[in-house]
Amino acid sequence: MNCLVFDIETVPDVELGRRLHNLEGLSDADVMKAMFTLRRNDNGTEFLPHEQHRIVAISCVLRARDVLKVWSLGDPNSTERELVERFFDGIERFSPDLVSWNGGGFDLPVLHYRALKWGVRAPRYWETGNEDSAFRYNNYLSRYHWRHIDVMDVLSGYQPRAKASLSNVAALLGLPGKLGFSGDKVADAFLAGEIMQIRRYCETDVLNTYLIYLRFECMRGNLTAERLAEEVERVKALLRAGSSEPHFAEFLHAWETQA
Repeated sequence: MNCLVFDIETVPDVELGRRLHNLEGLSDADVMKAMFTLRRNDNGTEFLPHEQHRIVAISCVLRARDVLKVWSLGDPNSTERELVERFFDGIERFSPDLVSWNGGGFDLPVLHYRALKWGVRAPRYWETGNEDSAFRYNNYLSRYHWRHIDVMDVLSGYQPRAKASLSNVAALLGLPGKLGFSGDKVADAFLAGEIMQIRRYCETDVLNTYLIYLRFECMRGNLTAERLAEEVERVKALLRAGSSEPHFAEFLHAWETQA
């Protein structure tokens, strides 16, 4: 198993918002509020178009050989450019299989726009067989290939009306889910300087995604029931070893309580 589970957290790109809507002179908080309001008036939802998102956290679970690791890229002071560079550099160096929840619909398109903004090179990610024939029929870009598995997309049978939220599927499987935080709280937390809370929340999202992915791998025959149990215990051991991290301790407690 050589997979990288990833998730991003975003806030409105206030610099872009000022240019798009002539909002010069307003504070970041007021620009964000205006962007949400304008979007709601135009579209009936406050969810901004992909190009208007700025990435503030990228969290990962890496499972490779004997390694299981959960972390957020960079540090709390890293710039967006550094986060995006680190993400694509990992793909460039190791070519892991990517795993996400709605990564095809949200995370990767946002990463594309932000990489474009910052001039981040990512030839391995964009490879489709011209330089490496192994990527011709299995690359990161095709929805129906396996080098990137959007677990939400696959489980829904690629049907929009069948898509489920990460929190609902986590609840279905007895997993901790969102632990009282959610994506709609990220902008306010960012304005309050709570970047560590955002990073921790993002890490619990990738843990939920990874555990759902393990069940999916068992369902499609890539893991035996015994191997699935071993992988689950490996995750619990990792959380116990990192119990000094409050979100790991909370995640493990919620998980074992629900079980």
